[in-house]
Amino acid sequence: MTQETVKNLVPRFIESLKVKGRSPSTVIAYRADLEQLVAFLLTKNKPLLEQVISSDLESFRDTLLSQKYTPKSVSRKLNAVKTFFRWLVSEGLSTTDASTAVSHPKVESSLPKFLSQLEYRALRDVVRGDLRIAAMIELILQTGMRISELAALVLGDVDFDRNVIFIRAQDSRGSRKVPMNKSAKTSLSSYIQVRPRAREKTIFLTKTCRPFLVRNIRTAIDRYFRLAGIKGAKVNDLRHTFIVEQLKAGTPLVYVSQLVGHKRITTTEKYLKLIEAPDTEANVQIEEL
Repeated sequence: MTQETVKNLVPRFIESLKVKGRSPSTVIAYRADLEQLVAFLLTKNKPLLEQVISSDLESFRDTLLSQKYTPKSVSRKLNAVKTFFRWLVSEGLSTTDASTAVSHPKVESSLPKFLSQLEYRALRDVVRGDLRIAAMIELILQTGMRISELAALVLGDVDFDRNVIFIRAQDSRGSRKVPMNKSAKTSLSSYIQVRPRAREKTIFLTKTCRPFLVRNIRTAIDRYFRLAGIKGAKVNDLRHTFIVEQLKAGTPLVYVSQLVGHKRITTTEKYLKLIEAPDTEANVQIEEL
């Protein structure tokens, strides 16, 4: 077993994530979670990897819960820890995985939140003067793409002739193509006309011509939620709204699951609890919101 400190091993692990092509948002989250673990271990006077045992990681989990982190947040942080310790074993830096016996906190499943027609129309109204953010909102709302996928879009991913957007693989998610309806196309075209000229191929740019990062996109859209008077809404609710509206319109469950990139059909099925069964027969057209 290595005599190195956990603090020194974390950057090597983070670099391995980058080499594997993990998304920037995943890398940022894992780094923050593991830095939190390092700080906790230092309070226990356990800087060395060889000093860390399962009970230390369980104590880390329980401390987070006592600090009012939600079970879901703690579970996500624990995923980062478990991935890190599996990597240590795979690299021969540790002979045992101290995280194996550490259980996740029980997470009560909650139904996804989505916007009503009144809410997303109000959102459109307040964002109308901001072509960049308006295009972002419209793309998520009309395609169901993830915010990380939105941030990663490059100009070559959009086929305006065939009205198709190519969403590239991220982490363990495969690539896929999604149709671009008139509303999404119009909004995106309007933004591209005023988009800064830059060598950067990423579609959505900051004023300094740098890629618009996920956390900044989230902050910007959250601001417009507040301006529209939509309380408690999050960016992911736009994606949820797309799924719900498609299922309400009778779009086949399997097709909706493929459109939004769910790895399991059961993930899509939970949205059925949010709707009444459609009166019409299965509709393979994409409902425009």
